[in-house]
Amino acid sequence: MAPMKSERSQLKRAVRQLRRIRSFYAAAMVLWAGSAALTSWQAAGSRQLMVCVVLLAVFAALFVMASVALRRLGVPAAAARVQRHATTSTVSNAGGQAAA
Repeated sequence: MAPMKSERSQLKRAVRQLRRIRSFYAAAMVLWAGSAALTSWQAAGSRQLMVCVVLLAVFAALFVMASVALRRLGVPAAAARVQRHATTSTVSNAGGQAAA
């Protein structure tokens, strides 16, 4: 039984949101990894270093959970992008020129 149109739109929205939040988590991981490296160079074994490492671990876990959720939805990234670009490719005649 094929999913209904509203279910497909909800699936697309969920995939889009998961991809967006996954990129946010990846950026946060890079930020906290850099912060942990800098803090370990300046003050090894400090409380600030432990906070950086804990936040890095939290964002890494969230990133993994978002990736697993995307994988469970079963939507390959390349296929979704190709389909989206294939459906939105239209020729614009905004300049007022006749099409050749």
